[in-house]
This record gives sequence, structure tokens and C-alpha cells, in this order.
Amino acid sequence: MVLSNTEAGVFTLTLNRPEAANAIGPEQRNLIIDMLHVAGSSPDVRVVVIRANGRQFCAGADVSRIGTDSQAAERRAGDITHTLLEGAQRLIAAILDCRKPVVAAVQGAAAGLGAHLAYACDLIVASEEASFIESFVLRGLVVDAGGSYLLPRRIGMQKAKELAFFGDRLSAVDALALGLVNRVVNAAELDSTVHAFASRLAMAPTTAVSLTKELFNRSLDAERATSFMQEAMAQELNSATHDSKEGVSAFLARRPPNFKGY
Repeated sequence: MVLSNTEAGVFTLTLNRPEAANAIGPEQRNLIIDMLHVAGSSPDVRVVVIRANGRQFCAGADVSRIGTDSQAAERRAGDITHTLLEGAQRLIAAILDCRKPVVAAVQGAAAGLGAHLAYACDLIVASEEASFIESFVLRGLVVDAGGSYLLPRRIGMQKAKELAFFGDRLSAVDALALGLVNRVVNAAELDSTVHAFASRLAMAPTTAVSLTKELFNRSLDAERATSFMQEAMAQELNSATHDSKEGVSAFLARRPPNFKGY
């Protein structure tokens, strides 16, 4: 089950299968993708928060849904490729491509797909009890769910290989040192810290933040000339917004800006 709520420009998406460590099955995955698409297009939403109920953030994909040996014998060449492209990878892409900034609130263990779900978010706040695990190798599997794309770009090739090869549990403090998360707080402060992040983003110039997110994400795969051109074009697009004009007016008048998100 996935819960959702929108309040004061903040769309909160909550994983709610604590009895299954919030493992994500196909139904939950597709629902999250649809929710992110709607939130990204809604003028009432200015920031998305992804959180979870229970002790664990997300144990990854729901392995109880993996087929039996007899079903595996019936697979055709390309079936697994299609499943990943249209499944876990599509979920990670939905977060990366969401037109609004996405904040993860990680209160417990995030493993496999669950870890990558957090890494794909724009900002991550973790409690001291949180941990991150590249659990694929522990099950004899190749890293997936966008891990081969996300990890080297987040922490560099050597450390990414270490985490993926060994599957060691990474504490929240160690994740902070690697730059994988933005804040580590005690459990009692997690909600208030996430709320502070979300509230600031909900009052920010949403289009400018969204275009900046897109520029940063694209820069990972582009050479300098392309990045510079995309940056210039984004600046031109943003110049037509209310918030761009308001920001300049507020600066000249030496008053706080009143951004409306468009």
C-alpha cells in the first residue's frame, strides 16, 4: 500500500507495508510512478517527500513475487531485460525525471531497490538508525534498479565497486561522509528536519528549482558545450516566469520575495 497527502504545496508519498519491510511489488511500484507523474505536473505541488512507515525504509523489490523454477523455465530471451526496464528502472527514472524536487526521509534500512529509491531523490535526510545496503550480491544478483548509473556518479567508481561487490551495510554516518545523504539526525528530529527542507522548497521559485534539477542531472551525461547551452536555454525559459520577475523586484526593493511557484 502507498499513502499520499498534499498539504501546503508538499506532496507526501508514504510506503505503508511495514509488515513486509516496505518491499515494493509491481502494484506499489506502478502506483508510485503514477503519483510522481501527477505530482510533477500539478501546480498545487511544489515539492515531493518520500517516506515510509515502520522500522525499515524499504527492503527493496518484493522477492516473494519472483517466479518459481517452473515459471523461470518458461521465460523467453529478453523477458528479464523488459521486466527491469519497465519495472525498477522506470521507478528510479520517475524520481530523477520528476519536475519537482524530491526529498527522501529515511528512518531505517534501505536495501537494494530501496537504497536506490533514496539515492535517486534530490535531497536525503536520514535518521541515525538508517542504513543502506547494496544487497544484490548477497543474493547472487547483478546490481540493478539504476545502481550502476547512480552509485559511481554519487560516490566515485572505487567506492561504488566496494559497496556493490561486498554488500556491506553502510551506516547513515558513513553515508553522510560519502556525500550520499544531506543530513543525519536523531530519530526524534527526522520529521522536523524533513519538514524544514520541504517547507523551504515549497516557498522557493519552483520552476527555477526544477530547471536546476534537470540541468544538474543532465550534466552527468553531457560535455561542457552541451551543458552550457542547456543552462542558457533554461535561464531564458525561466526569465518568463512570475518568480523570476518577483525575485529581481524583491532584490531591488530589499524585501523578502513572495514566490508563487510559476
